[in-house]
Amino acid sequence: MNSGPIKIIFTGDLCPHNRIEELVLKSDYKSVINDFEDVLKGNDLIVTDLECPLTTRKNGRKKTGPHQKADPGCIGLLKFLNIRLAALANNHIMDFGAEGAIETMKLCHDNGIDTVGAGKDINDARIPFIFDISDKKVAIINMAEHEFLSCPDNTFQANPLNPVNAFYDISDAKEKYDYVIVFAHGGNEFYHLPSPRIKSLYRFFIDVGADAVISHHTHCFSGYEVYKGNPVFYGLGNFIYDWPGRFNSNWNKGYIVRLFLEDKISFEIIPLKQGNELPGVFHMSERERAEFFKDIEHRNNIIADDTILEKEFEKYTKKITPMYDAYIEPYFGKIYTALRLRGFLPNLMTRKKRLLLLNLLRCEAHREVLIRILKKYE
Repeated sequence: MNSGPIKIIFTGDLCPHNRIEELVLKSDYKSVINDFEDVLKGNDLIVTDLECPLTTRKNGRKKTGPHQKADPGCIGLLKFLNIRLAALANNHIMDFGAEGAIETMKLCHDNGIDTVGAGKDINDARIPFIFDISDKKVAIINMAEHEFLSCPDNTFQANPLNPVNAFYDISDAKEKYDYVIVFAHGGNEFYHLPSPRIKSLYRFFIDVGADAVISHHTHCFSGYEVYKGNPVFYGLGNFIYDWPGRFNSNWNKGYIVRLFLEDKISFEIIPLKQGNELPGVFHMSERERAEFFKDIEHRNNIIADDTILEKEFEKYTKKITPMYDAYIEPYFGKIYTALRLRGFLPNLMTRKKRLLLLNLLRCEAHREVLIRILKKYE
């Protein structure tokens, strides 16, 4: 039995492909974890977001965006890192269909690694992972924003972030268990702050019983707050996600959170860098750490002020307007978009059509029908 607090580590996105996959398949785990190995020792539980299936399947499912996967042999890395729980509710676990996700789950279970956030149906995917230690029970609930979370025939799926389901799951877990932690995959990619909606939603999770909320997915680190005595982390950034071409960018900066569960929850933030000229994860230098915590403090100050947070999100939406304009125009592809932006092709989405689209998306009843109609193209 532990005499001290329960110590649980949460990491951001783990996708062991590219150079990491090459190292792992040579069993060169030390070159993946480098000087960061000390962080992963002496913990009661380590939880990671496994951002891709570990599968041999070659054919990806119909979707937009990249298809991510890694060789099943990469399970050896998870074992080396002492990861005990792989969270599967994310926008890539279904990239190779139900078969890829099921293969990944079986591989984890066969190697002593539990999974959470995915299952044969919605009820199965919603089941929390229960960690029983020192006469205490910790419930970990894993969910993700709606982005290709189910296979086309709905025989397998990840747990969608549905506020109504989340209310019941969190409040039910709070009645049964000593601690409830929400591990959520959501937010705007490459944006270093939560949207006002995300801040309100994650605070709601605390209101209905969560003891901590920890978010990932955005591929850049965000700030955090302590709300009603409970920590809310709005973005861990990547943990191990090798992507040559993104050297020395925000993609390669992140942090892990170590929670200490006692009468009151406390935490430790450990910054990291990964995937630069050398593959793998490393501690930041003292200079890098000082810059990191300065950035965190700045982001925390924005998160604390709803007016400033709204202004920052408005600036962000203006910045990415051209990208979303390209999404909704009938033209699709880089060449057509470039020609349209240079005036060689007309804008086909009229103001009236854009207002119609706004109404279809903003109204829950219209959106529900629209989603069902479009799902047939998966």
